[in-house]
Amino acid sequence: MDPLIDRYLTDVRIERGLAHNTVEAYRRDLLTLQRYMLGRRLQDPAELTREALRAFLQYLTRTKLSPASITRSLATLRGFCRFLVKEGVIAENPILLIESPRQWTRLPKTLTQDEVTALLEPRKMTTPEDIRDTAMLELLYATGLRVSELVNLELSHVNLSVGYVLATGKGAKQRVVPIGDAARRTIDVYLEGARQALIKRRESPYVFVTRRGKNMTRQAFWNLLRSRARHAQIVKPISPHMLRHSFATHLLEHGADLRSVQTMLGHSKISTTQIYTHVEYARLKRLHVEFFPRKTRRTKPVLEVPAQEAGRR
Repeated sequence: MDPLIDRYLTDVRIERGLAHNTVEAYRRDLLTLQRYMLGRRLQDPAELTREALRAFLQYLTRTKLSPASITRSLATLRGFCRFLVKEGVIAENPILLIESPRQWTRLPKTLTQDEVTALLEPRKMTTPEDIRDTAMLELLYATGLRVSELVNLELSHVNLSVGYVLATGKGAKQRVVPIGDAARRTIDVYLEGARQALIKRRESPYVFVTRRGKNMTRQAFWNLLRSRARHAQIVKPISPHMLRHSFATHLLEHGADLRSVQTMLGHSKISTTQIYTHVEYARLKRLHVEFFPRKTRRTKPVLEVPAQEAGRR
């Protein structure tokens, strides 16, 4: 099934313009299916029946894969089965009547505004790396970019005079995201001197570079973020996506409308952005519980009887 998997991945990469990370996630899902089939001596794609797919999904459940991961795997299988039908490999699509597993809505984890301030407060910036790292963190929080969008951001997609970046998101879709004054200042400082000190005489189209003249990897950014979090005495587990969640949540807390936040985040569906309203509702509920004065009531209400009636009794 290897040639079919390769052809399918080439097809989705070219026709749908999917990002490299998405294509690799599809590849992992299909290789898991292939290993499962080989373990049961199923090699012909025609043996990919509805019963076999249901058994595979049950197998994924037994491996304690999360419902979200199983849903993503099922989405990969749907696309692959459509491809097999289109190529004439199988006559009927075996996955049509298989439903996705129900998922619990997980609220995104965020930083408080005080934690963000502590994270972004510049420590002693003695090296070009310090200046670059501060600029990257400021921009990430100011725009809500995905980490892959941040590390692959190109110089031609940054306009500091107007104050926006052109982000390239999933499916190679581009969107304009405004940046605030704090991020503009830190990026300007970085571009004025630190970037040249890092890149020396080499050339690179990327905004944020290493001493090798290349753009930073996602893994390297994770490491610098964890280091800055320790310095800021943030004890909770932290990730680049947590800053994206914080960006959206804090905008809504300060009155931004949902459609604008959707546009800045690059969500194709408003339902994806609506999860942040649940975060705000949860925060309001906590505030209500903490500060509302009438938290408790008497177990038995006292009924005051007028004096005249009391005398009659």
